[in-house]
Amino acid sequence: MVDHETWGDEQATTTVTVDGHDLEVAYHEDGPDTGADDGDDEPPVVFVHGIPTWSFLWRDIVPAVAEKRRTIAPDLVGYGNSAMRDGFDRSIRAQEVMLEGLLEDLDVDQVVLVAHDIGGGVALRFAAHNPDTVERLVLSNAVCYDSWPVEFVSNLGLPSTADLEREELEARLESAFVDGTYGEADPEFVAGMKAPWLTDEGRVSLVRDAVATNTNHTTEIDYGAIEAETLLLWGEDDVMQPYDYAERLAEDLDDAALAPLSDAYHWVPEDRPDAYADHLIDFLK
Repeated sequence: MVDHETWGDEQATTTVTVDGHDLEVAYHEDGPDTGADDGDDEPPVVFVHGIPTWSFLWRDIVPAVAEKRRTIAPDLVGYGNSAMRDGFDRSIRAQEVMLEGLLEDLDVDQVVLVAHDIGGGVALRFAAHNPDTVERLVLSNAVCYDSWPVEFVSNLGLPSTADLEREELEARLESAFVDGTYGEADPEFVAGMKAPWLTDEGRVSLVRDAVATNTNHTTEIDYGAIEAETLLLWGEDDVMQPYDYAERLAEDLDDAALAPLSDAYHWVPEDRPDAYADHLIDFLK
């Protein structure tokens, strides 16, 4: 099982322009078609994480998918090993622009999107605005409609968070990932999720990420414009993005299939990695 330092070492980087800002984007790429143009091959599977995580969230899912398919897992701007400097928008609207630029840079014109948390909001917007690009869509405990932000994230967005001592911020994050994991949390998962935020730059970036959680960006989506075949692979016991929202999405998205995973909270790819990967691979077939 890969640790977060190895995952980071395996990432590549490119520069994407978002709202006039040239921002470095780190991404993890794997699979038999890595680096190749798509041609007539199956479209790559693009994994989009949420807050306050980074692409390492997919550490147990990507290898299983990459046995057969090209995978691309970016760090959102302001997250992980992507640009963290101050002075640019980190909202899901801006992340949608980043994703569009990244796919253009990688010469990818059709994708399967797999997304969690605010990454789900990014994926919903992208799928609504680019129906010809998104072949299939997998949403897991995704922000949608008016389901967000949650209190934990809103509190991270307070200006005072930037002034917290490292130990206090680390304790808050520790609680989110230890208490938020179903059963006993893997220490490497917890360490990996905390790592990007424990520098001075990371702490300020986390505040900017949190304050950019704008509910309007999901209430304005035309959900009926989404044409991709959709799987709602949802942690059933989540209190932050409850299963009720998956059921609502299933009503609004044509061809959406519900796949609740029991014994799973919000961090469902971590809570049920084997079941998650099995469902995903079956859906890709």
